[in-house]
Amino acid sequence: MTLHRKDALRSDRQTVILEQVAETGYVTIEALAARFGVSTQTVRRDIIALAESGRLQRFHGGAGPVGATEAARLDHGAKREIGRPEKAIVGRRAAAMVPDGAAVFLDVGTTIEACARELARRQGFVVFTNSMRAAMEFDPALHEVHVLGGRMAGRDGSLVGEGVVEMLRNVRLDVALIACSAVEEGGQVMDFDLSKIAVKRAAMAASNRSLLLATRSKFGRRALGTIGPVDRFDALVTED
Repeated sequence: MTLHRKDALRSDRQTVILEQVAETGYVTIEALAARFGVSTQTVRRDIIALAESGRLQRFHGGAGPVGATEAARLDHGAKREIGRPEKAIVGRRAAAMVPDGAAVFLDVGTTIEACARELARRQGFVVFTNSMRAAMEFDPALHEVHVLGGRMAGRDGSLVGEGVVEMLRNVRLDVALIACSAVEEGGQVMDFDLSKIAVKRAAMAASNRSLLLATRSKFGRRALGTIGPVDRFDALVTED
């Protein structure tokens, strides 16, 4: 095989790797090696090259989008447009499960923002959120809104850090509305950002009920960290 041919094959593999990361959010070296019929060392070299060029981020055993914090993935506007009808359905269904006057935690993400818009049509909620975008959906004349301050984690307006977690330890909420990046086949609910996972877990611990909001596109995918098993949630809300 000529050097030129080897370079072409390497380029083809790397293109497929980038496409798979964009589609599923996380890829493993073993799965890629099986797909391409090459050694894990070959795939590892591809991932290293792509990581060094800033096109993906290398993790132990695999790779994911640049920056595990979502900041360097699709910008917020683009993510908001993807699956807009499905997210609207999920947001509407989840909002209908929140009783009037509830003390509610709103997580970060475009699906949560869709839910926030639905909740904002009503009045009298006590809202706790680490999402500046979700908070801005509410009229403070109609709702009591608490933004849990911390370090800004991305262009999605998310706030994270020990301060956010500590605030959640000191409240008792009725409902936590939680988003995720993936629900793997084994039933683990996952996210790319470990600091966001810490906030999600604290909100779930502070709430009487936890609802997981996830469109079908999140299923069968993997991410970097685990929030918990899907049966840890009181309800799973999808567009189905």
